[in-house]
This record gives sequence, C-alpha cells and structure tokens, in this order.
Amino acid sequence: MQKILIVEDDTNINNLLQEALSKAGYSCEQAFSGTEAKLLLNMQEHSYALVLLDLMLPGITGEAVLEEIRKKGNLPVIVLTAKDSLDEKVKVLTSGADDYITKPFEIREVLARIQVQLRHTEEKEIKESNLSFREMVLNKATFQVSIGGKILPKITRQEFAILELLLRNPKQVFSKEDIFEYAWDEPYMGETKTLDVHISNIRKKIKTVTSEEYIETVWGIGYRLHL
Repeated sequence: MQKILIVEDDTNINNLLQEALSKAGYSCEQAFSGTEAKLLLNMQEHSYALVLLDLMLPGITGEAVLEEIRKKGNLPVIVLTAKDSLDEKVKVLTSGADDYITKPFEIREVLARIQVQLRHTEEKEIKESNLSFREMVLNKATFQVSIGGKILPKITRQEFAILELLLRNPKQVFSKEDIFEYAWDEPYMGETKTLDVHISNIRKKIKTVTSEEYIETVWGIGYRLHL
C-alpha cells in the first residue's frame, strides 16, 4: 500500500484528506507543522510515495520543507496553496514542486492529481529498470532479456550481467578481463574459457529468437555489441 504524507496545519483539512485518501486505498501519515513534517521525512523519507504539502505552516515553512525534500531526491510533492496568482504558481513549480492545488479544492481533483504523479513515478521506474539496444531489451526488474518482444530462454546471472554491461555502453569494446570482473564480481585470473563459453551460450540463446547478430568479437581485445 502506497504511503502519503499529508502536511497541513488546518486540522479539518488534514483530517478530510486523510479520510478521503484512506478510503481510496492509500496509507496516510499526518503532520501539522513544518517541523513535524521534517522530522517524519528524516525518519521515513523512503517509505513515502508522495507528499501533500501546505506552504503556510507553523514552525518550518512549506518552502523550507520542499527544499529539504529536493536536497535528498525526487519524492513527488504536490503543494496545497491558497495563493492563486500566476507568479505564485510559477514560483511553486520552479522551487521543485511537481504539481500544485489551489485552495479551496475538490477531493476528486486531489485524488486525480495524486494518481497522475504516482503514475509518472511508476513509468519512470519502469524506464530506468530497462536497458535497450536495437530490438533487445534488458529488464532488471523481471531479470529477463527479450528481442522483438521474444524472451531469451533461461538467462543465467552471469549472462544477464554480461549483457547489462554491454548495453550500458553500446559503443565500447570491453576486454575479457573487464567483462569477467563485472559479471563474476571477482578478480580475473587470466583464464578466458569460462567467459568464452558464456558468450557462446548467449549467442545461442539469441539465435533462438532472431537471426540478427548482437555480440561482436573484437579479436585480441574482447567483445562489444554488434553495431
């Protein structure tokens, strides 16, 4: 269950948001001052999926809380503000907020804005979990490699690591030493047969889904992707 931090000093508004978000299936924590919000974020920052943040807060201001959040990462923040001028809206967005909602607001709008931000986060995570080259896609989340949508059969941990290294640097030639140390996470001792066998196995598995070449041997050096 995704957890949302509600930072709002108006008790009625905070409780209203908490009730509505809980009914929508979210887990919520409430903060009623900037100081309390900062304390919760320092303790549990990585457990929150999103922050609803009022700007006019007792103690530390909402702007200062937002600044602290942005120093540490890209946690989605939707600002709740009574200020509706264009200059204020621009200021909020350029300060690091992902979105803003002007008070008074409709709960349905809040829920819709939250869904949009969480969807953006999910899409970004999916994109970052994938590496691609031509029609090959390496998915770190599922530990699968596919070409043209067809999944390569029974990819081992070392084979996956070899492809990950090559796909991260599609134009680079890697020595056998570099590939071995990356895939096996241990010092290279001068023996090449193990790596050569794994490269051969990868090529055979690629051949089960396509006739295209994806790994090129650079004689005397090592391997790279076939450009």
